[in-house]
Amino acid sequence: MRHRKKTVKLGRTTSHRDALLANQVCSLIEHSRIKTTLAKAKAVRPLAEKMVTLGKRGDLHARRLAAGHLGQKDAVKKLFAEVAPRAAARKGGYTRIIKLGPRPSDSAPMAFIEWVDSIVVEAAAPGPEEKKPAKKAPRKPASSKPEKAPAPEKES
Repeated sequence: MRHRKKTVKLGRTTSHRDALLANQVCSLIEHSRIKTTLAKAKAVRPLAEKMVTLGKRGDLHARRLAAGHLGQKDAVKKLFAEVAPRAAARKGGYTRIIKLGPRPSDSAPMAFIEWVDSIVVEAAAPGPEEKKPAKKAPRKPASSKPEKAPAPEKES
């Protein structure tokens, strides 16, 4: 029985799982939204919310704890400078998980995980006229003989 066993193992060793989750949280901090499997999104959520709580504390010890968990200085700077101040008025629930359909290759359930307070701007999909490549001029068939230049006309 799995009573009080909270950790989702994700089929990985402890060190591999810790590195995976730290990298996912760093990507979430950097991009504000990541697309991953539903199981990974559910495993990332507690760690991401703990990092925001550390960011809201804002002291040196909290910064060092966050750096120890994440391992990327740029992500820690962005967490403390941008992500945590946006969530200052919120008491919890900093992330949301949006379920997507199954992945085409292996039918794994996919999901977006994103910050609740962020505005994610997606790149607009190109319209039908932008998808088509420009038509090229038809190529002349290659001949074995080189073309001769036209002879100059004689004046009479």
